Amino acid sequence: MGLLAKLLLVLGLCAGGRALGAPRGCPAACICTSDVLSCSRRALLQVPRALPRTATALDLSHNGLTQLRDGWLAALPHLEALHMGHNQLEELSARAFHNGSRLRHLDMSSNRLRAVRAHYFAALVSLEELLLYDNRIARVDEGAFAGLSGLRKVYLSWNNLTHFPFRSVHGLGNYSLRTLDLSSNNLSSVPVEELAALPENVRNGLYLHNNPVTCSCALYLLLRRWKQQGFRSVKDFSEEHTCKVSDHVPRSLIRFLKYSQMFENCSGGPEDAPRARPFPALVSQTLLITCNASLPPAAPTYMWITPHHEPVKQPGNSNRSLEVYSNGSLKISAAKPWHSGVYVCLAISSPQNFSRMCEVNVTVHYPKPDGETFSTGLTTLLGCIVSLLLVLVYLFLTPCRCLRCCKKAAPRSPPQECSAQSSILSATPPATEAPNRKASAHKHVVFLEPLRETHNGKIRLALGEDFPDAKHPKVLQLKSDSESISSVFSDTPIVA
Repeated sequence: MGLLAKLLLVLGLCAGGRALGAPRGCPAACICTSDVLSCSRRALLQVPRALPRTATALDLSHNGLTQLRDGWLAALPHLEALHMGHNQLEELSARAFHNGSRLRHLDMSSNRLRAVRAHYFAALVSLEELLLYDNRIARVDEGAFAGLSGLRKVYLSWNNLTHFPFRSVHGLGNYSLRTLDLSSNNLSSVPVEELAALPENVRNGLYLHNNPVTCSCALYLLLRRWKQQGFRSVKDFSEEHTCKVSDHVPRSLIRFLKYSQMFENCSGGPEDAPRARPFPALVSQTLLITCNASLPPAAPTYMWITPHHEPVKQPGNSNRSLEVYSNGSLKISAAKPWHSGVYVCLAISSPQNFSRMCEVNVTVHYPKPDGETFSTGLTTLLGCIVSLLLVLVYLFLTPCRCLRCCKKAAPRSPPQECSAQSSILSATPPATEAPNRKASAHKHVVFLEPLRETHNGKIRLALGEDFPDAKHPKVLQLKSDSESISSVFSDTPIVA
């Protein structure tokens, strides 16, 4: 076999091995893993037809796609994420996303879309995130997001929008919406009344910065109030909110939240209404919340939005812990701490017409025990004070703090009396002492008291006992002892 034949055989085996090792149904221009299909940057002009059914994520970004054929998602029944950014898509057919009921993330940023039609995403009932920024969108239809009940984030920044239908995100199907980015468009005016009536979760994530909106007191007061409430959409981009002073001067834009001198005389406005009314309650109580505002004309339906962003309409929620009456009142049965928060009441006169009635801030807490008379902090403070007083008493009111000072001085002897007290210990211990005590032989203990009278330089002792006989043995012993004691106190040196 020639060298060329061997080389061809090796190349054929390599190609066959690659074909056997590739996942079943994986396009040749793509990279396939267990459930991810990447066809990015492959210069594709259309979506490949052979696609693995196991894919849950498909990346078609950075290609040259200009259109999507109808029903192409039928080959991907488990698809949840679709990335189609940086292509050349201009229009979408009515069935472009048919069979995409499980899709949750759709990225169509940096394309050439000119509008968002009502039928574009109607089949994507599970959609949560929609990225449409950096297109050429100049119009959004009224019902473009009507059927997307789980939609949480919509990005429409860096487009050509001059108007946006805020009522389209005001319905029941969009209570979960958290982010609506309309920044860096051409919005020249915004309906302040409609913005003020939006649910709090939408207002907190509504981005309007970098738009040439016409300056007005109503808009200034609206955004200033949102900033005071800590809405991140205004707080995080405070210096990028601009408004146009004159419609005839396109470049007359000012940062009106940073330089607010020209709005010092503005007062009143839709957002200057009182804040949420406080409603304190105890655990296990039954609460009945009503709105004190006047009822709008022809408002057949009322809806409450809970602190957990759950819409509750008549007759109530699924487990009937919350009930809505025909007059708009809200009943909370057996209140619990997790029921605390701001409840918003809305009046619905049509599927797209909502008006905010009131906001009530419910606070549910446990009752204070009856036997509790002092708080923990007060009890601790009293304990510290008592301890300090005891320490001060011990330091300054103790009867005697010095043993030497407490010693009483010995009473003085009479001036003309000279005595000495002595106690003689005999060599034999007394019978009353313990038998184990050792006897000290020939030891005497003498207690002396200074005397004024002396006799020839010797101390004269006074006997504590009366001995009639001067030659008694004890008397003789005392005399010898006195002489020895006087020799100790004399100035004459003792010579051994």
